[in-house]
Amino acid sequence: MSSGQTKPALYLSQVERRYPQGEGFLEVLRGADLAIWPGEIVALIAPSGTGKSTLLHVAGLLEKPDGGEVFVGGRPTAAMSDAERTRLRREELGFVYQFHHLLPEFSALENVVLPQLIRGLRRDEAKERAKQILTFLGLGKRLDHRPGELSGGEQQRVAIARAVANAPRLLLADEPTGNLDPNTSDRVFQTLVSIVRASKLAALIATHNLDLAARMDRRVTIRDGRIVQLP
Repeated sequence: MSSGQTKPALYLSQVERRYPQGEGFLEVLRGADLAIWPGEIVALIAPSGTGKSTLLHVAGLLEKPDGGEVFVGGRPTAAMSDAERTRLRREELGFVYQFHHLLPEFSALENVVLPQLIRGLRRDEAKERAKQILTFLGLGKRLDHRPGELSGGEQQRVAIARAVANAPRLLLADEPTGNLDPNTSDRVFQTLVSIVRASKLAALIATHNLDLAARMDRRVTIRDGRIVQLP
């Protein structure tokens, strides 16, 4: 994937992350390396307790590494202030979780408009872009519906639309189909693929669904605190 691309969307270099435990430390990441390129979808398959959530939090600038460096679009982030990290996270990163976390009192359209307003876009521009994304994801007739009026798959597609509303460089997803039945899961996954391919963003998707993982460009796991490529 690196040929023709000047820099990865995400590059983890020798990342270390540890947490206090008793009188010592629990080392979760020990020199983890990973590069994800624009337009690439990478599956993260890791059992609970191996550092999957930690890896996503560090990659998403929600936690600072104890060692190494996290590059987003070629920019080193370890020495950034909290304000700089927050701004970069808002402008360059999109997040999708197992539960949609949509605001229940707002419509699907409004949920996708809000992050754009926070970034500083004018309301009319934000509304038009939200309409375009939701229509692209097959929700053009559900714009005015609140989350409680949508199916689980529709809720998760709105969550995906919200995650990409600010045209991020990188999409991080933690079990985005984990709460869905197999058919709905497949449709939501296709939604993720279509938006990644259309917008050339990079995606790291944590999943326990081996069938979905097999359809991604690459598969990685975490072993002894390091990131290992899977066949």
